[in-house]
Amino acid sequence: MTSPFKYGLTPKMRPISPKRSAIMCVLDVGTSKIVCMIVRLRPRDSSDILPNRTHKAEILGIGHTRARGMKAGSIADMAKAEAAIRQAVDAAERMAQVQVDRVIVSVSAGRIGSEQYEARVTCAQPRVQDNDIHRVLEAASDHSVRQGRAVLHSMPIGFALDDTRGIKDPRGMLGSKLGVDMHVATCDIASARNLMLCVERCHLTVDAMVAAPFASGLAVLTDDEAELGTVCIDMGAGTTTLAVFAGGHFVHADGVAVGSHHITMDLARGLSARLSDAERIKVLNGACFAAKSDDRDVINVPSISEDDRDLPNQITRANVIRIIRPRVDEMLEMIRDRLVASGAAAEAGRRIVLTGGGAQLPGLQDLAAQVLGRQVRVARPVGINGLPDSAKGPPFAAAVGLTVYPQIAGIEHFEPQRRLFAATGTDGYFSRVGRWMRESF
Repeated sequence: MTSPFKYGLTPKMRPISPKRSAIMCVLDVGTSKIVCMIVRLRPRDSSDILPNRTHKAEILGIGHTRARGMKAGSIADMAKAEAAIRQAVDAAERMAQVQVDRVIVSVSAGRIGSEQYEARVTCAQPRVQDNDIHRVLEAASDHSVRQGRAVLHSMPIGFALDDTRGIKDPRGMLGSKLGVDMHVATCDIASARNLMLCVERCHLTVDAMVAAPFASGLAVLTDDEAELGTVCIDMGAGTTTLAVFAGGHFVHADGVAVGSHHITMDLARGLSARLSDAERIKVLNGACFAAKSDDRDVINVPSISEDDRDLPNQITRANVIRIIRPRVDEMLEMIRDRLVASGAAAEAGRRIVLTGGGAQLPGLQDLAAQVLGRQVRVARPVGINGLPDSAKGPPFAAAVGLTVYPQIAGIEHFEPQRRLFAATGTDGYFSRVGRWMRESF
């Protein structure tokens, strides 16, 4: 029998109506933390429209907990990850006094990558009709699926009519040949499937799966940045991912399996300290540049043994920074090299926006500007009401971006008859029989 994952398309949702309110639940599953937000989306006034946002978002409930059973954004222990997701969702439901059964989930693992496809069709009539647009989008989508990869996003970024390119909406225009440039973001199908299965084991239906760097960009970028060209870099604990925006479109995604947790590991090894102590030292004393006074600032490092008679080790803050700096340099250089190799550096413009928990390291903004050769700012999510103070920083950008996604889901293009990814073994008997008959006959 044909596998239900043959077409590799993740579930996609319909966009919410600009005139209707809705309650949405989003789930950001990362390496170090899991965040669940329940939000109420209310239509905005015509005079109060933010880019990509037709609704005002108000937090009803939020829950976040330390991630367990996760490694580099992927499921490493199904039972532990499921328990952590249940804990975060339960906390959000209690705060919102709402029970949810559907969620929008972020994806940061599985070697997120991008490809662009071009397709052309002959118009049936002198004027471009809706059917012509549908045919050219379908033709581009036919080339977007690859073995072992799951399609997270499939977005038209521009149309061409005869020799004219860069058309946003060709409906009603005169021409004979209609073309489209399609951006397709994918990840490893095994990572996406296991993440989806873990969420479904919590008795939740996955409405959509969204690339984490894309979600972060939706939360932190201004309209000018998205139009002129910007790279949004989400520095998580286990992965560092990037999304390139140009011409108002999401045009490229990439990532590396190196994050701020690797800095903690380097400190734990270099200082012979527990991971918890290394994380505390990183947060309280870490930086990218050392000052003259750092050679005199002494830090006590608790002994790694359980013997109370062992005295703590002492190290200067300058030595802590010397351990941190090489790993940060490596992460930034990997991102720079990925951008250059992909060919997306030209579209990326001259601006970098850093977000995610790793972006809070002091001095990272200046170091990134040196290594990447662009203007850099550290961003936090904007345009959402009711966030507690503890959730207003860069670590929560992806979660906030997931609340923006339902408002723009209509720009995605997927063929409905191919949405078979959602079957992960938890569907019912009659659904499985019906699928078997369709695929076998």
